[in-house]
Amino acid sequence: MGLMNGVNNDEYVRLLGAWPSPFVLRTRIALNLKRVPYEYLEEEDTLNSESVLNYNPVHKQIPILIHGNKPIRESLNIVMYVDETWLSGPPILPSDPFHRAVARFWDVYIDEHCFTSINGVAVAKDEEERKMAIAKLEQCMALLEETFQECSKGRGFFGGDNIGFIDIGFGSMLGPLKVLEKFTGVKFIHPENTPGLFHWADRFYAHEAVKPVLPDIEKLVEFAKLKFNTSIFK
Repeated sequence: MGLMNGVNNDEYVRLLGAWPSPFVLRTRIALNLKRVPYEYLEEEDTLNSESVLNYNPVHKQIPILIHGNKPIRESLNIVMYVDETWLSGPPILPSDPFHRAVARFWDVYIDEHCFTSINGVAVAKDEEERKMAIAKLEQCMALLEETFQECSKGRGFFGGDNIGFIDIGFGSMLGPLKVLEKFTGVKFIHPENTPGLFHWADRFYAHEAVKPVLPDIEKLVEFAKLKFNTSIFK
């Protein structure tokens, strides 16, 4: 078998991504947490990328993890694959089946409700629509505050003493949340309304698996201005 950069081809890991994507960030954090060496390949035009079309012809989306020649798609699916494939580093998902199911439930909730609400604020057509999206996002934060208190059991992360599945799922959304806070003036994570999440966010940002791959907030702000042609970003 051949070698690539000193690594067996079957074990060589590549990640196709784009720096602003919170879904790509999830994958990078998981790989860092498990101490997996990988090659990161920035895809500037994902819709027309030959690699993206080749490895994800159905959805044509990033992130795509390529382990050897095997493509793994969809961010939460990739995080689970990383956890099950590499035993180095702390576990990302709990070993108990019930707690694993709970963690998966909340990450799906984050994608289906919190992330869609973030987008809803960004693309709102008028002030009334924006207020409704902000209210829904605030409800998401309140519910995640309760979830944090329940799952952390007084420790630093949703996963306990270290970053886990929910931490990665929600933590990847902190950048977009901060961008919205800059433009709306609304503090979605507040020391009084969501004290658990407020202090958790500081710990998450400082974690050694997270800090090196966090996108710069000011760059995200400029990216949002270009992507969303709505009054909120003008």
